[in-house]
Amino acid sequence: MHVLVLGAAAGGGYPQWNCNCTLCHGLRTGSVEATPRTQSSIAISADGERWLLCNASPDIRTQLAANPELHPRRIPRDSGISGVLLVDAQIDHATGLLSLREGCPFDVWCTPNVHQDLSSGFPLFTMLQHWGGLNWRPIGIDEAHLEATFEVPACPGLSFAAVALDSNAPPYSPRRGAPTPGDNIGLLVEDRACGTRLFYAPGLGRLDERVRGYLSQADCVLVDGTLWHDDELLRAGVGKSTGTDMGHLALAGPGGLLEELGRLPPSTRRVLIHINNTNPILDERSAERATLSETGIEVAFDGMRLEI
Repeated sequence: MHVLVLGAAAGGGYPQWNCNCTLCHGLRTGSVEATPRTQSSIAISADGERWLLCNASPDIRTQLAANPELHPRRIPRDSGISGVLLVDAQIDHATGLLSLREGCPFDVWCTPNVHQDLSSGFPLFTMLQHWGGLNWRPIGIDEAHLEATFEVPACPGLSFAAVALDSNAPPYSPRRGAPTPGDNIGLLVEDRACGTRLFYAPGLGRLDERVRGYLSQADCVLVDGTLWHDDELLRAGVGKSTGTDMGHLALAGPGGLLEELGRLPPSTRRVLIHINNTNPILDERSAERATLSETGIEVAFDGMRLEI
């Protein structure tokens, strides 16, 4: 299984265009040792030729240009992207569909909740009908079945299990603050030929034993690294929302994601993605980054390639 990290940052990217926090200012002036990152997205392939885009960030055009595997190669109008999967309906994960309009129709896998939000509050499915449309491929999660298994034709040999996660719906969704199963999913992707597994979850609000079970099955976890502290935006003076409000479990503190990742088998590769511009782990000389290095936890970057 091949995985390309197209973008590793949270919404707004790093540095965020209107942010003058210590980390964004430091990157611009060179006083912080850090690497720019675009907004969160990955691509998955079984053969290195046909790719499933997992989330379509607003930075998708830049990301496609930076990854030759996704360039047109066979016919005058072409792409390495053979389909799109959305783990939620957040702006930073769905807006890139507008930039892909010339390639419509696309097959788009998502849950009914995500399809509803992207057909009403942020009606991408409706808007893109004028360019050939999006073919919805439902991921059938409901309250009775918190998992759904399916296959993607563009990824032969890979099987997908969608896992309902406790996070939050987008700000424009009628379920904001009261999410239901299907507003946010994680993916357990298995390469059936070699038995290896990836667990991908850029949005994790809370872990229960069911989700811990999926994490423990994976050879590599590529998971939510949004915030170091739950009140990080307040500390940085750039916002009032907590990680809990937004549906992201902070890394530090009792019950934080670092503790959870520390419980995984030693052989599990642990990589953080969807990193907010305020998170001190972006500073490669910070104490927080050193903590990750000591515990064997990696920080995803644009252009990172994983073979699982």
